[in-house]
Amino acid sequence: MSYIPNTDENRREMLDAIGVESIDDLFAGIPEAVRFRGDMDLPSAMSEMELVKHMAELAGKNLSTDEYVCFLGAGAYDHFLPSVVDHILSREEFYTAYTPYQPEVSQGTLQSIFEFQTMISELTGMDVANASMYDGATTVMEAALMAGRLVRRGGNRVLISESVHPEYRRVLETYLCSLEWEMVEIPMVEGVTDLDALRREADDETLTVIVQNPNFFGLLEPVDEIGSVVDNAGKAMFTVACDPISLGLLKPPSESGADIVVGEGQSLGNPLSFGGPYLGFFAAGSKHIRRMPGRIISETVDEDGVRGYVMSMQTREQHIRRARATSNICTNEALNALAATVYLSLMGKTGLREVAEQSLQKAHYAAQAIDALDGFSLQYDQPFFKEFVVQCERPAAEVVQSMLEHNILAGVDLGRFYPDMDHSLLVAVTEKRTREEIDELAARLEGSA
Repeated sequence: MSYIPNTDENRREMLDAIGVESIDDLFAGIPEAVRFRGDMDLPSAMSEMELVKHMAELAGKNLSTDEYVCFLGAGAYDHFLPSVVDHILSREEFYTAYTPYQPEVSQGTLQSIFEFQTMISELTGMDVANASMYDGATTVMEAALMAGRLVRRGGNRVLISESVHPEYRRVLETYLCSLEWEMVEIPMVEGVTDLDALRREADDETLTVIVQNPNFFGLLEPVDEIGSVVDNAGKAMFTVACDPISLGLLKPPSESGADIVVGEGQSLGNPLSFGGPYLGFFAAGSKHIRRMPGRIISETVDEDGVRGYVMSMQTREQHIRRARATSNICTNEALNALAATVYLSLMGKTGLREVAEQSLQKAHYAAQAIDALDGFSLQYDQPFFKEFVVQCERPAAEVVQSMLEHNILAGVDLGRFYPDMDHSLLVAVTEKRTREEIDELAARLEGSA
């Protein structure tokens, strides 16, 4: 017998409250051609053995970077993942742990988050970091909202460089559209932030200036100069989004005057996973700790003097007055943050620097090899970390498609994000790529030209 939770009278009352005549009216915005009617015509039921075989065949159609040589980047990177990371994540005390709503009972979870916060603080050079956020895009948005809480004195302008990840800018725009704030995009010159344009726009109405370093194109921004511009813009906050791997070599954003440091943490021990789930990191000065979003775990001692961990701040709507909540993000990416913690613990300072150096050197080797080819050239003459932009005679989408035939993920077609860059290919090179793989990429590109 079918279970029908609503009676005809219930449905009528709801339709009247909504102001429509029938249930079909609810779907009036959906084109008739794509509406489904009738039976679903599903195949007959399978035995367990048949179903397992069928699902394995379907899963086998998904190919990963085990089958392709990956030069993809744009915020998600194919770094080496030590096997022990997954082994530790799979331990039942971590793998099955739920959000610690009674946090002090979950000492292991709290300690792992505390260690994550400590490592992010050390990487970025900031005083304090939170327990992680959803991803890099939401950290940028949260940084803008935090800046608004800290410096809003009639100001309502958020300045963000056009060289920041396009998806980050889109998320920020989506959030700010519900506020009476203005998002101003600072144009680029040769792939990096136009300092003259920034100087013209930065004023007393500015809440924060947001840049990414290395930026979306892999180029190094003039963060010291940008920090100086922000200093001269009243009380504006300086927000820097960064690749945590790059901090194995580059000086931390704190030394360039950053007030808030955010970014995507996927490259720290987390796989590509078809685009997620990932984790964002968020760090700032200790004087701003009460205005930070998300959770913050602290170390303390109990009445017997034994070390313990507590969730000292959890400033979200469910726990404090809504008007005082710093974020509507309900939780943190605890399992992904644990992977980052294990990864950083394994690598240590020396290992992280080695990953950064190999990525840097191999990226420059690849750039030189591709730049020497007919039909291809480097688009920007700027310092870069592990990504660079290649100008192609053919549309970049065609280049990407032709490389798939050789099991090579050649890069990202920038025409997806910047319509005037449909002949530009963003190539990322991590420590996993070998000389032979880079040489093959160059040879295949030469053959496709």
